Amino acid sequence: MNDSDVRRALEAHWSASDANDFDAEHRIYRADAVLEYPQSGERIRGRDNIRSSRQAQPNAKRFTVRRIIGAGALWISELVLTYDGQPFYVVSVMEFEDGEVVRETQYFGDPFEPGASRAQWVERME
Repeated sequence: MNDSDVRRALEAHWSASDANDFDAEHRIYRADAVLEYPQSGERIRGRDNIRSSRQAQPNAKRFTVRRIIGAGALWISELVLTYDGQPFYVVSVMEFEDGEVVRETQYFGDPFEPGASRAQWVERME
């Protein structure tokens, strides 16, 4: 699998995630993949357990991809994940082997108000 193939697979993964298409969303993972959420201290082992944990999520969620960067075995996706209308900024780090994700780590950050002390140098983002 070359980098273009991986990028297309990631785009399909995030699109399926946004559509709550759990089967398509989890095709990218190897059967023994590991997913980690460092902020909550959780580790989920296995594609089936990853899928089940996401299917059990009661919140309405939407994914907006800001950018995908990477090459070879390491890919990073920057996302806005909205749970019940509340945005969270997410970085997903995916490690690939033979065209499948073997490890993913997701980092979440809450939005915050801009600092007045730097206002003169800031351009507001949408």
